[in-house]
Amino acid sequence: MRAVRLPSSEAVRAAIVASLRHGDATVDGTARACKLSTRTLQRHLGRMGTSHSAMLAEVRLNIACRLLVDSSKPLSDIAKFLGYSNASSFSRIFVRLMKVQ
Repeated sequence: MRAVRLPSSEAVRAAIVASLRHGDATVDGTARACKLSTRTLQRHLGRMGTSHSAMLAEVRLNIACRLLVDSSKPLSDIAKFLGYSNASSFSRIFVRLMKVQ
């Protein structure tokens, strides 16, 4: 059996960012970007103490904070880029995660 080179957490985050840019921020899309099977990526993230959904939420939150501060883009454009169905969905999640009103 051939050894598989597993990506660092930063490489997985970069793959998630790339997946967001291409509109495919799924675990399958991230696994493809990392050149791994979906199951191998899931096991690897589990050993790192995280999951794809947790990393995706973290990446989305970091990008959202950066775009909200450094961008004049409308909230609806930011929400769409991050893969949310609409600005309202994004706002609810952002408020909950940031623990703000």
